[in-house]
Amino acid sequence: MTKLCVPLTGATCERMMEDLQAAQAAGADMVELRLDYLHDHSELAIRSLMAAADRFPGEVIVTCRLASEGGHWDGDESQRVSLIELAGLCGADYIDFEYEAWRRSANVRQKIGLVCEIDGQTDRPRRRLILSKHDFERTPTNLDTVLADLRAEPAHVVKLACKANRATDAVRMLDALRVSARTRPTIALAMDEPGIVARVLARKFGALLTFASLEAGRESAPGQLGIEQMRSLYRWDAILEDTFVYGVIGCPVAHSMSPAIMNASFAAAGHNGVYLPLRIEPPYDDFASFVGGCIARPWMDLRGCSVTIPHKENLLRFVAEREGDIEPLAARIGAANTLHVEPGSHEDGSDARVAAYNTDYRGAMDALLSGLNGTGRDLADAAVAVLGAGGASRAIVAGLVDAGARVTLYNRTAQRAAQLAEDFGATALPWEQRDRLQADVVVNCTSMGMWPDVDDSPLPEAALRTDMVVFDTVYNPIETRLLREARLRGCRVIDGVAMFVGQAAAQFRLWTGRAAPTNLMREVVVRELGNRNA
Repeated sequence: MTKLCVPLTGATCERMMEDLQAAQAAGADMVELRLDYLHDHSELAIRSLMAAADRFPGEVIVTCRLASEGGHWDGDESQRVSLIELAGLCGADYIDFEYEAWRRSANVRQKIGLVCEIDGQTDRPRRRLILSKHDFERTPTNLDTVLADLRAEPAHVVKLACKANRATDAVRMLDALRVSARTRPTIALAMDEPGIVARVLARKFGALLTFASLEAGRESAPGQLGIEQMRSLYRWDAILEDTFVYGVIGCPVAHSMSPAIMNASFAAAGHNGVYLPLRIEPPYDDFASFVGGCIARPWMDLRGCSVTIPHKENLLRFVAEREGDIEPLAARIGAANTLHVEPGSHEDGSDARVAAYNTDYRGAMDALLSGLNGTGRDLADAAVAVLGAGGASRAIVAGLVDAGARVTLYNRTAQRAAQLAEDFGATALPWEQRDRLQADVVVNCTSMGMWPDVDDSPLPEAALRTDMVVFDTVYNPIETRLLREARLRGCRVIDGVAMFVGQAAAQFRLWTGRAAPTNLMREVVVRELGNRNA
């Protein structure tokens, strides 16, 4: 089973000893002692540190990484080798040594080889050798060859860590891991934000370990997630070989709350899935290469994705080119935010079925109908004023018109409002006339009032009437100035969290066939917003 390994990067032995205890408390299976971070390399310091490490219940890796391989050591090589020898003989389970340094020195091979018992005389050496190779600029095209070269050496474990410039690099790394792990224990890592998928899915594909930092700011490599994130947010302990993969595709995507919402919902429903942030660069080719590449690898078990800016149009194009199913209203809106994948039986995924949906409008309609519940009204023939004419507005206007509402648009750019109104059979009026609007329902689709500009409002307070329903799609803050003033006027109000949860719930139903835990979803959103605004 793949281990969760925490690298310890303290500058003093005392700090590393404290971190050993913290890593154990956090649930680490292994720790890596980064000797290159230490200021004191005396024999006494190393022996004291290794004595403390001996009390750690999991396995211990010792590394003194060269600066040229992303570490901090730029001193004498013989001193470095002696330091590693000492730490190894004092009780390390693994010694991680660089492949290039290993290859260029017969003396090093002899010394490290003796410590790691690579002579083949025992099947269960006390100390095992990890030969590692790093590339901090790119992910080479010949990953299989690189790993084969590592496996040609008498190492117990091979390790490859490369910078992922695209999410497709991380998928290729998983390809290579999957092959290499069949013949030799393998560590294969994709660094930086696009590589997160390879770090989390290492357990699915049988890596010896993946690294997770003790806390934010203590990472030993770019893109390393924290152990709390791995175990709680990404449900590390629940990931299996047959776990389904989902994610949110966007650029940027690191800020998304969707992983927290979906992973918590999968856990509550007992669904065998993990949901990841997937940073895909804007060009269509990047989108198609990643999604198409995952589908072409059925063993990835990709079952669906949320799709956000700037890829909503790319999703429609991708599904159309594969002759998949497109929800009619999504086609009319011209954007989709949900990909659903049904696997086929072909090894290359060529018979997999894909479908595109727009749950933005569904989330908005569900929120509005819930808010109207008890008022004796519904959306059929209701007069609805929509503020704004952007992407969110387009989806909501389509849903409103489809439900039979009479929609009037107000937008600062009159031409954009006029075009949207023409597309869906609505009416457009000048932005300056919004203070005289006559409507049963008001929907704000602008960003006015969004954090941190919380004192802004898209509508003068005098325009609000007691009998109105006011819906603000802004969800940070949850109660915007518009909603606060509407509540004081006696209006029925609907916050943006309701729409956010509604669209996520619709995705959950499409992917799992089950009702979504909407109360839990809302709790997660509220908690995440509270953490971000603290």
